[in-house]
Amino acid sequence: MTESRVRVGGADPYDVVIGTGILADLPPLVGDRAGTVAVVHAEGLPEIARPVCGALEKAGHRVLALPVPDGEAAKEVGVLAGLWSAFAQAGMTRSDVVVGVGGGATTDLAGFAAASWLRGVRCVLVPTTLLGMVDAAVGGKTGINVPEGKNLVGAFHPPAGVLCDLATLVTMPREDYVSGLAEIIKAGFIADPVILELVEDDPEGAASPAGPHTRELVERAIRVKAGVVTADLKESGLREILNYGHTLAHAIEKAEDYRFRHGHAVAIGMVYAAELARLAGRLGADAVARHRKILASVGLPTGYRADAWPELRATMTIDKKSRGATLRFVVLDGLAAPGRLEGPDEELLAAAYREVGR
Repeated sequence: MTESRVRVGGADPYDVVIGTGILADLPPLVGDRAGTVAVVHAEGLPEIARPVCGALEKAGHRVLALPVPDGEAAKEVGVLAGLWSAFAQAGMTRSDVVVGVGGGATTDLAGFAAASWLRGVRCVLVPTTLLGMVDAAVGGKTGINVPEGKNLVGAFHPPAGVLCDLATLVTMPREDYVSGLAEIIKAGFIADPVILELVEDDPEGAASPAGPHTRELVERAIRVKAGVVTADLKESGLREILNYGHTLAHAIEKAEDYRFRHGHAVAIGMVYAAELARLAGRLGADAVARHRKILASVGLPTGYRADAWPELRATMTIDKKSRGATLRFVVLDGLAAPGRLEGPDEELLAAAYREVGR
């Protein structure tokens, strides 16, 4: 099957290349100006990192392979500082390039390392997980975590290109693949209902990289994000809709010391946002039930610990979408009709959580 490309517009436009066995497309994305290419890759992915490095070496680049911890453990200040030191020791200049290979945590880290080195060098991202392909690698958001919260330190730094090789999804553990599916379902609720229909028609197929609609689901989710990011790179307005479900999700991830899968947290967060909208009189009960049914059908969670609310509520206070002391939630006023709920009453917040608490 041939590759397809989704254009992300804006001041620094780039392509997201989607296909199977498309590693040959990587060197053109990197460009011929780069002497050194630093390949920042998850240390658990040597079988993917090796051919990436090989393709770049064959194209004439000097390759610096830099393994980093798997998962959220990569997004720490110490790991970032280690990359800076490696860049310095390799003599990386403004014309050199960083390539990030791995899941969303790795591409977030690699992107921020590129954004902060010499005040910004080019980066190309090669996401190897479903979550990375449809969310983290597209849009130019980069960052790391601090003990007080997730992604609180970062920068907007659009990549020079993104390469989504669907072949890398085949070896993903099922739970991790399903976790990424949450972001695809999110795109369905906020913008593209066809996604929801495809999942409802074949939940088992949707939950597997071998499913008949995998490529279409990936492409549709990427097109949703590309359209939003093109219109609003720096989250001044429209882009906030991509945070549907994320306010509670990030609080859950912090409560779990970032050992909780992002997509699982987002699934719970979407149910919470739907219940919040229902209690605020903005969304019907049928739409809330559809959230629960679709998410559960692919194996995603729809509830969380009932006793966790005080801790989660305190964490949400420092959410990036807040303005001062005012909490802001992305909610739905209907299917593919996202809106905002600002400063909701504390009892409304607690009541919505009671619907989520087990």
